[in-house]
Amino acid sequence: MTRIGIIGAGNVAARHADVLSCFPDVTISAIADTDPARAGALAARYGSRAYGAHTEMLDAGGLDAVYVCVPPFAHGAPELDVLAANIPIFVEKPLALDLATAEKIAAEIRRRGLVSAVGHHWRYFDTVRRAAELLDGRPVRLALGHWLDKVPPVPWWLRRDGSGGQVLEQAVHVLDLARVLVGEVDMVHAVPATGAGDGEIDRAVAAVLRFRGGAAGVLATTSLLGRKLRAGLEVHAEGITLEIGETALVVDGGGEPGAVFEDSGDAKVRVDREFVDAVRGADADVRAPYEEALRSHRLAYAVARSASEGVPVTLDEDR
Repeated sequence: MTRIGIIGAGNVAARHADVLSCFPDVTISAIADTDPARAGALAARYGSRAYGAHTEMLDAGGLDAVYVCVPPFAHGAPELDVLAANIPIFVEKPLALDLATAEKIAAEIRRRGLVSAVGHHWRYFDTVRRAAELLDGRPVRLALGHWLDKVPPVPWWLRRDGSGGQVLEQAVHVLDLARVLVGEVDMVHAVPATGAGDGEIDRAVAAVLRFRGGAAGVLATTSLLGRKLRAGLEVHAEGITLEIGETALVVDGGGEPGAVFEDSGDAKVRVDREFVDAVRGADADVRAPYEEALRSHRLAYAVARSASEGVPVTLDEDR
C-alpha cells in the first residue's frame, strides 16, 4: 500500500482524499490542518490519524507521499518540510503567492530528485489531447482565454495577501493550457479594472500576451458574477477554431465544422492516479511535475505583476 499524508483539510483536500480512497493500492494514513477539528472530521472518514500541525504528521513518519492542499498564502513551509523529510510531493495550485517561494521549492525538489506533481488536471482532459491532434501542423495565431466567475466561498479569497488574485488562483489553469497548445509567452501587459478596496484583489483583469511562436493572446478574468459563466481557452489557426472548456471541445473548421467532443470527466482521477504510479515506481504519465508547473506560475505571476505595476512584463526566455 502507498501511504499518503495530506496537509490541509479543506474542499480541495477532501476532493483528493475521496479519489485516493478509491484506489486499492492507497491508504490515507494521516491528515494535518491548522484547524484540528477540521483535520479530525476529514480523517474520521478514512480511518486516518489527525494532526493539528503538519510537522507532527511528518515526525510520526511512515508516509510514502504527501499532498499539500493549503490556501495560496500558506505555501512554503509545508512543502519545504515535506522535502526535508525526503518524501515525494503533490502540490495544489497556485504554487505560492510570490515567485521566490515557488523557485525555492523547485530548487529543493531538483536537488533531491524527488517525484513531484501539481494539480493542473486540465492537462488530462481528453479534449486537450484531441485539440492538440487537430492543431498538428497548424500554428495557432490567436488565443483567447477567459475565467468569468463568482467569488469562491472562502474568507481569504478577496484579499491580495490571501489568494494573490484571480489570475494566480484560478486563471493559471487557462494559462497552463495556453502553454500546452500555443507555446511559451515572452511578454504580457495587463490592465486591472478600477475600484478595488485597500488590500483587495482586482475584480477584473484584461491582459495581452505575446507568444514566442508568433501568436497573439488575450486573457480576461472577472469574479463579479453571480455564478460561474465559463472558463476556458479559444484558439484560432489557419482554417480552424477550437474552444476548449471544462467539459467539452467545440470545433469549427478543420474538416469537422460544428463538432462537439465531450470530455470523459475523469481528469481529476487521472492526475492522482499518475502521481501515485510515479511514487510506486510504475510507468506513469505525470504531465505537470513541479518544475513544469513553475513555468505556468511564472506566467501567471507576470500577468499579476503587470496589472499591479501598470507596465508590460517580459519573461526570461531561458525559463
